[in-house]
Amino acid sequence: MSAVTMPRSTSLSFPRLIRSEWIKLRSVRSTVWCYAIVVVLTLAMAYLLGVVDTGVPRGAPATAANQLIVTIGTASVSLTALVVGVLGVLIITGEYGTGQIRSTFTADPGRTGAVLAKAFVLALTTFVVSAVSTWIGVAISAALQAGRDIRPDLADPAVFMPILGSSVYVTLVALLAFGIGLLVKSSAGGIAITLGILLVLPIIVSVFAGLTNQQWIADLSEFLPSSAGAQLYTFDSGPPQGDGLHLDGWGGFGVLAGEVVVIGAIALAAARTRDV
Repeated sequence: MSAVTMPRSTSLSFPRLIRSEWIKLRSVRSTVWCYAIVVVLTLAMAYLLGVVDTGVPRGAPATAANQLIVTIGTASVSLTALVVGVLGVLIITGEYGTGQIRSTFTADPGRTGAVLAKAFVLALTTFVVSAVSTWIGVAISAALQAGRDIRPDLADPAVFMPILGSSVYVTLVALLAFGIGLLVKSSAGGIAITLGILLVLPIIVSVFAGLTNQQWIADLSEFLPSSAGAQLYTFDSGPPQGDGLHLDGWGGFGVLAGEVVVIGAIALAAARTRDV
């Protein structure tokens, strides 16, 4: 009697999926260009704002110096977030466009591991690139401002946390865009939706709040990804002014992270159930 040979599973382990996704990420030209733009924008903004007279007097007190360095160090975040948003979409939709996604899901028939590995590599790489370039920019601008006798305390949590938070925000935007791209499977559609959420939607909500004079609409704007995420890199200058809802840094992180998880879960469920 001949032995029956059982077919071997073709599914890869999660570490191997991560290694595979890392190879794909760094071999795509758009990845190199997007991260290069992030670095250039971050360093250029830090240098340009570091050399100009910001209006802060020489020998300014510690609080003013700390606020200034946070403002300079995070000035490029609104731009770099758009860049990584585009990248987050392209990372996944590019595979759908070329058909490579079939090979990816063949390596992981359950699809969950492949999607999570791709998201992990995107998040880790984005955070490292953003954090390194941001802190180099902070060091440059701090050295330039020292010539005007403005000396912030970079170890102060009021400085350290917002600067670190800017990289967390950029990373969460990349993951949000990744989830949107996975959901719609279209580069043009995913980029349009991502940029619409980050740029257009806040304007629409602001206009409606101004026209209707309804506080609940203004409060609603605090839950938009760009508004909630902005709390991560805003210098804490005391209790918020005015009526209405105001999120702090941890509240903004919770809201944005929750939105990323919800969009990601919906997109993953769709990817698992539909045809490639």
